[in-house]
Amino acid sequence: MADREKLDRLQENIFKVIVGRNETVKMLLSALLAGGHVLLEDVPGTGKTTLAKALAASLGCDFKRIQFTPDLLPADISGLNLYDQKAGEFRFVKGPVITNILLADEINRATPRTQSALLEAMQEEQVTVDGVTYPLQEPFMVIATQNPVETAGTYPLPEAQLDRFMMQLSMGLPDEKEEIEMLKRFENDEPLETLQPVMIREEILHLREEAGQVFIHEDLMAYLVSIVQKIRASERILQPVSPRATLAFLRALKAYAYLSGRDYVLPDDIKELAYPVLAHRIQVYGEKSEKAEVIRAALSSVAVPTEDFTHR
Repeated sequence: MADREKLDRLQENIFKVIVGRNETVKMLLSALLAGGHVLLEDVPGTGKTTLAKALAASLGCDFKRIQFTPDLLPADISGLNLYDQKAGEFRFVKGPVITNILLADEINRATPRTQSALLEAMQEEQVTVDGVTYPLQEPFMVIATQNPVETAGTYPLPEAQLDRFMMQLSMGLPDEKEEIEMLKRFENDEPLETLQPVMIREEILHLREEAGQVFIHEDLMAYLVSIVQKIRASERILQPVSPRATLAFLRALKAYAYLSGRDYVLPDDIKELAYPVLAHRIQVYGEKSEKAEVIRAALSSVAVPTEDFTHR
C-alpha cells in the first residue's frame, strides 16, 4: 500500500469516531509525523479525549492514559522503585509514561510539580528514576487535554512545559449538521469501542522519515525566521518565542506539507501553522486574544517570498 493510502486510511478511521474537525485531525497527524506533542484545549465535552483515544486506537502501538488530579504525584507518572522482599532487592515498576502514545487527560488539574514530571520524557524521550535512565521507545507522543484556565480547579501549565508541546489545538463546537450527524452515529453504538488499528509502529516511523525529507526553500526558512523575529520584537510580548519553537515550526511544516500530498513547503503552510505552533508559547500583556493579533501583525508585516518553492 502506498504511503498516501496509509495516511488516508488513518484519517478515515479517526473520522469513524470524530465528526467534522478535519483541520484539527490533520494538525494532530502532522504533529505525530513530526515527532511532536499536542495540547488540546477547550471547554469540557467537546471531544478532546475522544480524539486522542481515536488516534491511539488507530495505531498499533502501546497506549496509556493518565487522569490528572490534584493528588497525583510525579512517581505516579514516571514510576518508582519498590523493594521486593523475596528477591531481596529493589525492582523498578514502570510508570504509564513508558509507552508510545500517552493521553494526559485534564493535565492542568494536577499541580505544577506533577506536571513537570513529563518534561524529561517530552524533550529527551527518556525517564530518570533514582539516577537510572530508561529510554522510551519511538514513537513517543503525549496528547494532553486541558480545560481553559478559567475553569475551576485548574492550574496553569508552566511555560517550560508549554514550550514542549509542538501545537495547541482546539476542537471547537459542531455546527448544526455536524451535531445531528453526531447524534445519529452515537445513538445506538459506541464507534470508539470497535475501532481497529490501521497502522503499525514501523509504518509510523517510516512515514516520519518520509516527512522529514520534504523540501523547504531557503527563502521560506528566512520567511519563517522573519515572522518569529517580528513576534519577539512586539511591544505586547511578555514571553518571547523560543528557538525550540522555531525548530518545532520547521518540523511541523514538513509534516503538514507531506500530509497535504506534497514534497515541498509553501508559504500558505507557514500561515496555516503559525497560530497552533506559536500562540501557546508566548505570553502577552492584556487579554488572551492579543496573541492572535500579535501573530497576525507579524504575518502581515513580513513580505511573502515569490520564488519557485518546488525545486531544490
